[in-house]
Amino acid sequence: MEKNEATVEVAETSRERKGKAPLLVEAPEAFERGKVSGYKRGVSIFDLILRISAATAALGATVAMGTTEQTLPFFTQFFQFQASYDDLPTFSFFVIAMAIVTGYLVLSIPFSIVCIVRPLANAPRFMLILFDTLAVALATSAGGSSAAIVYLAHNGNSGANWLAICQQFGDFCQKVSGAVVAAFIAVVILIFLVVLSAVALRRH
Repeated sequence: MEKNEATVEVAETSRERKGKAPLLVEAPEAFERGKVSGYKRGVSIFDLILRISAATAALGATVAMGTTEQTLPFFTQFFQFQASYDDLPTFSFFVIAMAIVTGYLVLSIPFSIVCIVRPLANAPRFMLILFDTLAVALATSAGGSSAAIVYLAHNGNSGANWLAICQQFGDFCQKVSGAVVAAFIAVVILIFLVVLSAVALRRH
């Protein structure tokens, strides 16, 4: 009887060890998964803050350029010089492009929130990094082309006989310059968002 009882106890002990062994193996994996999840959640929160900041900068650039207009009286009130953003196709493109970037950034905020709620989900983050890159290209082209026009407005070009108009249209030049600066602020933030998303995707 004692030998049989000893045999049963040994068998039960071996079964208990077999049942507990996977738990000991899974514990480090669960800890590492939780650590990665916390890291990605922190990145997603920072992503949301930067995304709202970029949307604000892009909206400011759009509104500043879209409302730029100045009229100068010349001799009489019936003969006037007027400068408006839509006089130049480059500035019109700037308004349209930055409006698209602003709309995209606003629409991307819910997806950024999804990344906070589900930090281990890679599909929303991959979609964000793809469209963020397109937004960077669009905002950079709009800001770069407008910056060239602003430079000519401030300094002119003696070789092409283009006069600097900012001495006369000071308010006009000030607003378009501010719009271009705001656009490049949005570009810098968007680039940082792309890098941030790439780092988050790389770490599993």
